[in-house]
Amino acid sequence: MKDLTNRPQFFTCHNGDKAVLPFSHAEYERRLTRLRQIMAERDIPAVLLSSMHNIAYYSGFLYCSFGRPYGCVVTQEACTTVSANIDAGQPWRRSYGDNVIYTDWTRNNYWRAVGELMQGAGRLGIEADHLTLAARDTLNEMLGTPELVDIAADTMAARMMKSNEEIGLIREGARVADHGGEAIRDAIREGAREIDVAMAGRNAMELEIARSFPDSEIRDTWVWFQSGLNTDGAHNPVTTRALQRGDILSLNTFPMISGYYTALERTLFLGAPDAASLKLWEANVAAHELGISLIRPGATCSGICEEINRFFAGEGLLQYRSFGYGHSFGILSHYYGREAGLELREDIDTVLEPGMVVSMEPMLWVPQGTAGAGGYREHDILVVGKYRTENITKFAYGPEANIID
Repeated sequence: MKDLTNRPQFFTCHNGDKAVLPFSHAEYERRLTRLRQIMAERDIPAVLLSSMHNIAYYSGFLYCSFGRPYGCVVTQEACTTVSANIDAGQPWRRSYGDNVIYTDWTRNNYWRAVGELMQGAGRLGIEADHLTLAARDTLNEMLGTPELVDIAADTMAARMMKSNEEIGLIREGARVADHGGEAIRDAIREGAREIDVAMAGRNAMELEIARSFPDSEIRDTWVWFQSGLNTDGAHNPVTTRALQRGDILSLNTFPMISGYYTALERTLFLGAPDAASLKLWEANVAAHELGISLIRPGATCSGICEEINRFFAGEGLLQYRSFGYGHSFGILSHYYGREAGLELREDIDTVLEPGMVVSMEPMLWVPQGTAGAGGYREHDILVVGKYRTENITKFAYGPEANIID
């Protein structure tokens, strides 16, 4: 049996030079300063961030778990990511601050590294919406049952307010989404498969991200392009279905730049829509335009939702509404990062403020067997400013632009 006694439980290794991160050092310091203010106000000596979005937000490092735990320990003096040895020096290169690598030689070395970085703190900030029951039990076993304080809501509120640097990146993401949308529109033809059209959009976006952001990691950009019955769900996967004349189509582009997701969604038709479909499409476009007009400083999420609901009810269509009318943008993906406190839903009363970035995306879902069956949705991204709201999505919408002959 091999002797493991001299193998390290964790170590540091600065392999190579620091990479160019998505934001300036001043931006990361701004974020950490706000987090440390929260820690001081709540008497929390150390915080363990465990979610992909918070670790990326405060350090720049977006991890790939594959079942292994990752973390970022923040104290008043330091910000240190904790990563698995399988990733070698990449987490350090991509982290603002330091990095500690834990090994697999013995079980729970991750928690040993975290304990070392906590410096004996008796109170530990954690993300209660991300820490599993199993991880909590191991934490208590390995770290001596510190008092756990949930900081998830506080960090979410901090992320909801975007800096000028963040807004600049989101603006570029919206541009890339539009670029992908143009490639998709050009690829639509009778007989093409959903997957063929989706790949055209994804390839165009990844090439544009590589051109515009040569220092970024290229990953996670995707497209959902749906047709016919497959348009009923906003997040339905791409299939190999071939497009047919008369199909309702749903274009959805999602470029990812350094963990920041943006989106473009449009309804299209391959050939002229029938009268019932056209009426539904025009109603959803009208709701979209109404929603855009309502996004301004001082408006509430629930109030915006109420106004659009009132419009759909007047059209006799409220029963076909599918989900909330919009959400916050930032470090976000289909598997991490939702800022649930800034969604345009009936049960959220958050007041819009300058620096917030939200979507407007009404959707009607009409079931098969009903005239005009299909899913209708439009999606724009809006930046709330002090005096005006800017729509940073430029791709045309509606029947005048998106009937493909």
